[in-house]
Formats: sequence, structure tokens, C-alpha cells
Amino acid sequence: MAATVRIHRPVVGYALEEPATFLGSGFFVAPNWVLTCAHVACGGEGGEVAVVYETAPGGGLSTAPGRVVATLPDLADGAGRTAPAGNWPAPDLALVQLTSPVVDHECVYVSERPAAYYGEGRVLYAGWTENEGRLQVMDGTLTVQGTIGGWSSDVQMRLGDNDLPYGVSGGPVIDPVRGEVIGVLKARSDHRPGGTSTGIEQLRTLRVSAERATAEHSDVYQAVFHAHDRYHRDRQRHPASRRQTWTDVQGRLGARPGRTLSPDERIQLLGRLAELPPPESTRGLLDILDSLPDFQAFTPLPAPRGWRDGLGALYESAGDDGALELVLDYAMRAMSAPRPFVVPSTPDAEKALWVWVWQAAQRLSARYRSSLAEQRMERLRRREEDRRRVDRDGPGTVVDGPGTVFAGPGAVLDRGRPPHPSRGVAPTTGPRAPHRRTASDVRVRARAVAGAARPSALVELVLRGWEPDRCDWSVSVAGPGGEAVRLHEAERTPLADLPAHLAGPLAEAFRHCDEPGRPALLQVALPHSLLGLEVDAWQLPPDAEPLGALRPVVVRCADRARLPVEAYDEYGADGCAPGRPDPDRPGRPDPGRPDRPGRPAHGRPDRGTRGDPADADDLRDMDDADDADDRDDTEEERRARWRWLHAHRARAEVLDCDEGLRKPVPSVEQLRALSHGTVPVLCRYGDLRYEDDAEALARIVLGGYGVALWRRRHGRPDAVCGEFHRGTIDEIAEPSSAQYLPEAVHDLRMRLRAGRTESFWADGVALLYDDPHQPLPGDGDLLEAP
Repeated sequence: MAATVRIHRPVVGYALEEPATFLGSGFFVAPNWVLTCAHVACGGEGGEVAVVYETAPGGGLSTAPGRVVATLPDLADGAGRTAPAGNWPAPDLALVQLTSPVVDHECVYVSERPAAYYGEGRVLYAGWTENEGRLQVMDGTLTVQGTIGGWSSDVQMRLGDNDLPYGVSGGPVIDPVRGEVIGVLKARSDHRPGGTSTGIEQLRTLRVSAERATAEHSDVYQAVFHAHDRYHRDRQRHPASRRQTWTDVQGRLGARPGRTLSPDERIQLLGRLAELPPPESTRGLLDILDSLPDFQAFTPLPAPRGWRDGLGALYESAGDDGALELVLDYAMRAMSAPRPFVVPSTPDAEKALWVWVWQAAQRLSARYRSSLAEQRMERLRRREEDRRRVDRDGPGTVVDGPGTVFAGPGAVLDRGRPPHPSRGVAPTTGPRAPHRRTASDVRVRARAVAGAARPSALVELVLRGWEPDRCDWSVSVAGPGGEAVRLHEAERTPLADLPAHLAGPLAEAFRHCDEPGRPALLQVALPHSLLGLEVDAWQLPPDAEPLGALRPVVVRCADRARLPVEAYDEYGADGCAPGRPDPDRPGRPDPGRPDRPGRPAHGRPDRGTRGDPADADDLRDMDDADDADDRDDTEEERRARWRWLHAHRARAEVLDCDEGLRKPVPSVEQLRALSHGTVPVLCRYGDLRYEDDAEALARIVLGGYGVALWRRRHGRPDAVCGEFHRGTIDEIAEPSSAQYLPEAVHDLRMRLRAGRTESFWADGVALLYDDPHQPLPGDGDLLEAP
């Protein structure tokens, strides 16, 4: 099993192949999350471990650092350190979070049914062990011989009829009939073959904060299993992947979850439920279950905690004739349940869940479908009433809208993101209590004083055409009004050595701009062919944190003014990339003036059709005037977009990817036709595409956009990108204005650097933030390539 890992003490190099550092087994339960036994994970030093995993079936082994973030039982001492390894009491589980992002690993499918529902039979297991001085993965079968604890909250399964060698503790236990993981190997027996396993549902007993959750990652349990369900949904519908999925295997086994759903229907439903905020509480979830007709209320402990748990609880209550109605009634209640918080994508998640419900309901009677439609309309009516109440009473009564601070039980602010009001919670306004600057309050600082309204450091780069591996550069301090003071400049610097040369001048620029607790913005102006330069990863000096984790870092296009003449026809309506003119289209309509006749390629009239030199001069004058008009139109459109984005909430638009499938970036005309509230997003930057990366960014620049976002994929075309799409939609739509996006991206990079799993989707993200009202200073002062 590719998702099964081995866990070592945190050592480096060849020591990871030595049995002496080996602690035990585990498995990826969600992207960048490993589930194992507490006695295995806590054998490391200070809760730190090394995770050795297989990148893909047959793809070789890699290593990633991890830390123990939760154990059951919770035996952490007062300083937050986990207890040492040993004979841990039941349930003996631990969650390990990788501290650097990994995208090329598999995840198991975890059952939503409690292990207590599993009867006698055979199960499969997998794990690592030492064999003849080498560490090897092994698997086998075991017989279920009963339980320890019955239906109590610490149930364990007794397993027999096979020997369990040292090292397999922490490995998965799999139901071969349904094709899903139901437990974790805990211990082997000293007196007979076999051992015990713990049901994964014991993770429901992880500590619940007394305060209201303000984001999905506020609750480790919800964060892990929402990520699990979205992963399997995204993997199943990934159009470019040829890997076999867990859902494919379950389909061949003939499993019918809840007696009515196919494995594919089940994972699509769970994926949509995982897009919603979690239940407000376990009590709220139980109330939803109790309200369902024909639901048998008695369920094994521990009680369900997440949407998937509630779905699993339905399986044993559903009769063959009413199973689908029970599932759909549950989904409808989840769709309209009270929320502990909302995010910008919540309405879209509700709509997607409704689409699934309506499609599934086509098997049922017209009367039942009509009742579903009425419930949906009632939900929309209540939302419309909320919006009208906001319009009538003013912004202090915002409901289900990002950016509201509310007061009520447990109303806390996590990572600076204001929670959104739920039922029975009254929104308020007012200042927040001051606190020490961390990655959790970047947006609070940004909303107080936007980075764009303060002095910033500016780096300008110019490529040398005759020396493509060298550049000229300058460092300036840019004032909020557009004025700039140049501090340093140099020529012919090798691109590879640029960070070392910039360290001193940038340190001085930062000293001019930074305030205590408020690092200044760094703007890096680059030619469009270098916009993908990883400036946020520069380390100045080499042993320092990356710049992007220390301060907001954005890029600007230094040759925007020259692109319309040099590149428009290459990146414009004909869709041809540089060097690939379209022979069937010698001219094109002017995008700024659709009513004007076509002009030949390269923006010049066909002078070969005219014999009079005076006519040619007239045409040149007309062409120059047309180009000037085009530039004026484009510049005004660019300023209008910028003004709109800085007065309204933005909306992300992924241009080059449709649910994992590459697609061409729209032409310049198509981009100019998008709404002014659009922020273009590139998912496939650095991947194989219809156009190269420089061309894709040039189209965005020529389309009049001053704000855009992309991520560098680093040659990982098979990586699941659903989390990136979802993350960008939420992060871009959350701030009330685009002026806060530099701080929002800085926040992401800080959390990424800190090993926060919920931000791993943002690995390699870059932000174009190019203010048309603040033109770059000294344009043309540096030596320019001919």
C-alpha cells in the first residue's frame, strides 16, 4: 500500500535506512497528515519525527519532517510536550502533521462507519518491519475474534490467526469487503498470534475547544477529515490521472454504502459536505440526526462529530426502501444547518450539494422531489431576507458575510480572520484587543493600515539582451504618493547571484520603511518574461528566513508599456504564441475598437498595396495615432479595473485549469471582457500548457489586470489542484478590498513556513500587484537592451 509509511526518529541521511532509528508504521489519512499509534509517534524527540513514504506505487521513497500535534489519550505536559513513548493506554492514537508540503503521496480511504459495526470476518493489514537487517513493507490477513470494550468509547478489536512482527504497530487495518480502512494496529499479543487494533472513530474524542471555531483548521478533527474527503473526491474526478483510486476498487468490490449509494456517489457527497463549514457542535449534529424520519437514535460511542460521521450513522438505520430518502434528507439539513463560521465559498458549496441532491433525487417520486425543491426555495428566501435586512439596517448587521466581528460564547479571533455570525449571535463593531504580532494577525494589521498606503522597498530589474544571464538593477524607497528615492543601482549582475548583491541595499531600504511590528511591502519590478522569478524565496542573507515569510512581497511588470507594440499580435486574439503566426489571418480586428477594419500582423499596414509614398506616410501617421488611442483605451481600462478592485470585494477566476484539466488561457480580448471584479489565477504555471508561462502572463498584463495570482507547480502535472482552486477563491474573496491581498498572501506564506497544513495549497504562490496610479520611477534610466 503506497499510503503506508514508516516513522523514524528525526535523523538525516543514511540513518533513515537503519533499523535503530525505526519507530513503527503509520499511514497517510489526508494530504500531509499521518495517523499512527501514540506510542510510535512519541518515540521521537520533542514530538518531532521523520516520515518515510512512497511517492507513488513503485515511485521510490522520500522523507518529510513531521510533528505530533495530537494524541489519544492526551498526555501532554503543561509545556505542551507529548509524553514519552511506552505502553500507552487505549486508544493509543496520534496525528502527525508534516511540516513541509508534500503533494506526491497517496491517502487511504477511511470508513465513516464505527468499527463496532464490523462483525466477525477477516481483515487485511499493512506495515513496515525489519527483515534480515533491512526495513521492508509487509501485509497479510487477520481474523476478527471479537472486541474489547463492546460498544464503549474505547472499543478495540481482537485479531488473531497470524503473527504480527515488530514494527507494524500504527499500520492500517482494512475491511476487504468494502475496501476501506477501519482501524489502526495497536499491539501484538505476547501469548498468541495476533493482537489488537483501535477503531479510527476514536479520533472523534480529540479535544474540542470551549470556544467557537472560526475556521476549519480550528478543529484538528474537522481539518483532517474534510481534507480526506475532498482529496478522494478530487482524486476520483482528476481528468489527467491514470492512477487507480480507492473508489475504483470499492466499485469493483460491489460495495453499496448505506444500501443505496455507489462508491462514486458516496465520495462525491462526502466531498461536497466537506466543502461546508463543519457542524456547529456534536449536539447540533445529533439534533439533525434525531430529526430524520425513521432514524434509529442508538449509535455506538463516540458520538458523531463531523458530517461524514453523521452519514455513517445512517447506514445502519436505512431500510432498503427508504435509504436514499434518508440520505437526501440528511444532506438537505446539512445544507441549511447553523454555521460556526462561513467563508466566501460557502454559498457555492451549498449550491454544489444541492445539485448532487437534485440529481440523486431523480430516482424518487415527483412528490418527494417537489418537497426538496420547496426546502431549497425556503433556504434561498431566508438568505434574501437577510440581505435585504443588511441593506435596510446598514453594515452592522451583516449576516453570512466575510469580515464581520461578532460577540457571543467563544467568539475568538483565529489567525486574524473575523468569524461570521451564526444563529443567535449578534454582530457588533469595535476594536480588537491588542496582542503580539504572529502569523494569525497579519490581516488585522493590514486592515488597520494598508501596506500600499505606506513607504515600500522597490527593486527594478532590466535584462541585458546581449547577456541573457545578467541584469541591471536598482533599489529604491517608494513613497505612497509615487515618488521614489533611489538608494543603489548596479549593472551586469549574474541573475544567479542577485540575492547576494541585493542583501545590503535591501536591508537599508527596509530600515527606511519598516516600523516596529509592521514590515514594509517589497515590490519587485520584472520584465514579463521574469515574472515567475521566485523573489519571495530569496534569503537575505542566505541563512535568513525567505523574504516572503518576513514581509509582503509582490511583483510588478516592468515592460508593460512596451508589450502592446512588441507582443500584442503574438499574445492577442489570434491565440498564436510568439514565433507561431497564423497564415490564415493576415489581419485582426482592433480589440479596443471592434468597429475598425483589420490590421495586418505586427500592427503595421500592408504598404505593398500602396504605390504612393505620401499614402504610406499618411498610413504611418494613422497607425501611430491608432496605437496611441489603443494605449489610452487600455490604460483607462486598467485604471478602472484597479479602482473597482479597491472599492469592492474581488472574485478569483482560474483561467488555465478546469477541475484538473489543462485549458488555454483566454485571449486578450476575452480577458478584457471579464468583469472588473475579476482576479485572474493561473493553476498550471510551470506545467505543460497550450502556451508558455511568459505568454500566459503577458496576456493577463495586456488584458488590463494589475492584480493576478499564480502558483509555481515545479513540474508536478499529476498533483491534485482542487485545494488550490478552493483556497484561492476563499483567500481572494475574503478581504473587503484588493489592497489587503499583499498582506493576505504574506499571511499564507507565514503559515506555510510555520508548517500549517491548511495553507499547504499555497506553496509556490505569487502575487502580481501593479498599481497603475503609481508608475515605476525612472522608467528607462537604466541601460536598456537594444
